[in-house]
Amino acid sequence: MADETAGDPISGLKWTHKSLRKIQKTLATEHSLSLPTLSRLLQGLDYSLRVNHKRVASKQSPYRDQQFRYITRWRQAYLRKRWPVISVDSKKSELIGNFKQSGLEWRHQRREVNLYDFPNLAQGKAIPYGIYDIAQNQGYVAVGISHDTAEFAVAAIRSWWLKLGCVLYPGEKHLLIQADGGGSNGSRRRLWKVALQRFADEFALFITVTHYPTGASKWNLIEHRMFSLISANWRGHPLYSYETILNFIRTTTSNTGFLCQAELDKTDYQTGIAVQQQEFDQLLLRKHRRFPDWNYTIFPRPVGRS
Repeated sequence: MADETAGDPISGLKWTHKSLRKIQKTLATEHSLSLPTLSRLLQGLDYSLRVNHKRVASKQSPYRDQQFRYITRWRQAYLRKRWPVISVDSKKSELIGNFKQSGLEWRHQRREVNLYDFPNLAQGKAIPYGIYDIAQNQGYVAVGISHDTAEFAVAAIRSWWLKLGCVLYPGEKHLLIQADGGGSNGSRRRLWKVALQRFADEFALFITVTHYPTGASKWNLIEHRMFSLISANWRGHPLYSYETILNFIRTTTSNTGFLCQAELDKTDYQTGIAVQQQEFDQLLLRKHRRFPDWNYTIFPRPVGRS
């Protein structure tokens, strides 16, 4: 075992890359040992079955905790004024068809699904982009079919505003968006800010955006107040069609009264759209003094300037 052994010099824990069957085969010329016996002998030598643990984090921003507090202060200030606060993010895309979904469900018989998760076997892909209304404890998901782009993200927020926001916050002109630092709504994406400017112009909205630092997406409220509930609702069940995924989202609830709506967005969003400097300079975007790369407000432009 010496050549196949690794270990931790601090804890003394040892492990081997050899399976029990490989060890059994190696010893077969001189010893005949059963697999349970080999397992017991390895444990006696301080070996143990272990799995990988995700604990090694990448380099964190030195202002991470300060930005968390800044995000919380803005959220609390808006909620006190009864202004809308939404947490947004895109969920992992899903293949539409008879594909395996992780998790278990109670059934009389097991469900037979495709052996391989090849995209060419799918009817298409579903790209859920979610909006979680923190004050109302309500969600909205736009399910895209093409690409997770900045235009798609803002289109989803616009759809939420038209269907829910205008009704829940009639006449309101302020909106706070709390988003991850990367992805389609990333803090460095020019197209995200250009699309938000168009949205602000259309509805005369003052839109403030606060981004979570890189590597901190799991602290975004939408992750554990909405997406986790949706994933639990369809666990173990293949997403046979777009209507299937929409029904699972619409029927997601919680003990705290959470409700969710969902719509299919059939628009073909293009990738690789470049924003020219001249267009970007025309934005009415004011960066905050506190961490300006993560926090900014977009003002609606006067009619005729958009």
